[in-house]
Amino acid sequence: MTVIDHLAVTSLRQPRQSIMGNSDSVMVEKRMARFRPEERSVIHGVFERLQAGDPGKTLRLEALQAFLGTLVPVAMVTRIFWGLCSIEAGRAEPGRAEPGRAEPGRAGASQGPSREQLTVFLADILRGTAEERAPLVMAMSHNAAGRPRAVSCQQVAAFLEDLITAVVHILTSRGRLQGWRPQQMGDTALGVKLLAEQMTSDLRPSDPATCDLSCLEDWVFRVAQVSQYLEVLVADGLDVSLGGGTAPALLPPCRDTDWTHLTVLLDVPTLMFLAPQSEPGRAFPSVSVSPQLPDGCSAPWRLVFSTQLHGESFTKMAAALQHHGPTLLLLRDDRGHVFGGYASTAWEIKPQFQGDSRCFLFSVFPTLRVYTATGYNQHFMYLNQHQQTMPNGLGMGGQHNYFGLWLDSEFGRGHSRARPKCTTYGNPQLSADEDFVLDAVEVWAAGKLPEPPEDEEEEEGKKRILNVDPEVQAMMELTGKTLHSKGFNELQEDFD
Repeated sequence: MTVIDHLAVTSLRQPRQSIMGNSDSVMVEKRMARFRPEERSVIHGVFERLQAGDPGKTLRLEALQAFLGTLVPVAMVTRIFWGLCSIEAGRAEPGRAEPGRAEPGRAGASQGPSREQLTVFLADILRGTAEERAPLVMAMSHNAAGRPRAVSCQQVAAFLEDLITAVVHILTSRGRLQGWRPQQMGDTALGVKLLAEQMTSDLRPSDPATCDLSCLEDWVFRVAQVSQYLEVLVADGLDVSLGGGTAPALLPPCRDTDWTHLTVLLDVPTLMFLAPQSEPGRAFPSVSVSPQLPDGCSAPWRLVFSTQLHGESFTKMAAALQHHGPTLLLLRDDRGHVFGGYASTAWEIKPQFQGDSRCFLFSVFPTLRVYTATGYNQHFMYLNQHQQTMPNGLGMGGQHNYFGLWLDSEFGRGHSRARPKCTTYGNPQLSADEDFVLDAVEVWAAGKLPEPPEDEEEEEGKKRILNVDPEVQAMMELTGKTLHSKGFNELQEDFD
């Protein structure tokens, strides 16, 4: 054996010294390689911060609960603890038991997770893949020592309820509600259950009752909100700030909305579902979200019509729909069903269909679902008024007199006819009864305002000259000219 061979063999036999001062595993080293040097110091510091006042080689559940305090509900803190304990940092991958090996997680549960386990947990949540996150989701869904080979869909739903509740707590505590006021919105607890059920409905288990690891991997890969909510939980809950990036905004900004004596149909979890983040922040590079709304959370939302504020007027509602770009129409019928539609462009009053394939219909209660364009036809939007030969009202999907969603111009009644499904959007009947009575309506401007054409800008400039220059007005009156624009402006102000 040569000297070089001897040195090679010797180096293989000696344990590697980790950046944390102990014999480190290959898994931990690979995970740490995902972070930049300045980020690694942040990751290293988390263990000490969580142990404040209770130094040791492991992290106790009580210390984790004390650190998170009221920011994260106790139920979710416990799930995080079991997720940490499930990791065996010396193995190639967590959650994939080798023949003859004990079930992972049992040894660490009695003493608490180690620094290595915390490091792997942080790396997999913040910079991991679906294959790496799925075992943690399984452990947190199991919510006990060890890791089963499968969990039930009900266990996953319970995990999601705790996760979503924790995210809402974080948004509230961190002042990231973006102008929304949950106390004047729909029932948050009900919204949490509906969102958890919606996300669980995307599971594709081979056995209808249980989800194995491959099922969860596929689900985490397809349902981007799972990873996004987990990242918010860790980054904001454990205060792990990496690279100076900002956390993703889960809610769009609410602007120009007078909350005085106002209660809206929307709730925070429903907003998190309908307007997910479209461009993840730099600190969250692994999340790729396909937003329900094209502008995601980048454009502010504004309440432009509400029966609570503006009364039951189809004319006022139609005016609000025409002047504010993309809009979200939200309805509640007299039997409590909540549903609506998203229009990707400003509405126009005309006897033809309009819009494009970005439009969709949705239900909020009793189930939370989105129904996108099927491609069967282009009957996306319809708005008509004061016509003798064509239907007067607002429609989305289907066809005349058989819309997926219809509001009659005689305000107060509508229908949702879909037997078996709406041809345009593939949705079932949205209302409790096919022909329904309206209880409440809201219109939210939910996108960027449209740019006016150049000729309209020139015309608007001429109007402004007449409005602001009293000498011009006086000269026109002396020559017998009538200022017709004054009356139009007053009418427009009534609509606005």
